[in-house]
Amino acid sequence: MDPLLKVKEAHKNGLLPDKVYSLIMERFGLVLEGISRIERASAIHFPLAYVEPSAVISQPSGSFDYGIFFARTIPLVANGKVEIIIQITAPLVAYGLKGTIHAILAHEFLHYLELVKRMSKMDIVSDEISGSLFESMYADNTRLLEPRAVFDDKTLLLHITKKFPEGFRDYKLEDKVLKNWIQKRLPSINVALDANTVKIPAGVLASTKVDPLLVQKLDVIDQKASKLRTKKLY
Repeated sequence: MDPLLKVKEAHKNGLLPDKVYSLIMERFGLVLEGISRIERASAIHFPLAYVEPSAVISQPSGSFDYGIFFARTIPLVANGKVEIIIQITAPLVAYGLKGTIHAILAHEFLHYLELVKRMSKMDIVSDEISGSLFESMYADNTRLLEPRAVFDDKTLLLHITKKFPEGFRDYKLEDKVLKNWIQKRLPSINVALDANTVKIPAGVLASTKVDPLLVQKLDVIDQKASKLRTKKLY
């Protein structure tokens, strides 16, 4: 799969201006660099990923607040099996700083590993619904593996802890996306937080085979995380 296929199609269909398209294509190298960095730091392959040529926005019902999702980890049911993909939005590629892009990719990678862990234990029937951006960010952080047990890269860990102390917010990046993308009426997708749920039938989970080597690595990560929690407590 060409991770830029949808971007190329959007440009061909006149949805993305030449300048924005060129910027995305030029800066996509930062995404590839981040993926390679994450694979080196974790010794685990990055999942299938693609660039969505839209801004992904969520606004709780009856609220003036809104959130911009720069990337999402999405479990899909295809051919009777669960496939996990990472959706990277074009505005992140176009306007995100290198450290921000790498931190967001690493954050979504942690979500991917958590989903694989739950799949291997048949513990992923559905994701809970969050009714507000604050609740959504809190729930997001409670579903992550311990980054220090996954990544052997101090700079990457610093990026993650700086960008995701209590849910990701980068006001400078959000302002750029608002001014250069949303206000210019470039492609956008509205996602309702109260519809943020994925249900996976037990039969599909049972027919999805998780790589045994990956499961072993996740067990090692769990052991490391347990030791880190013990050190923190005492």
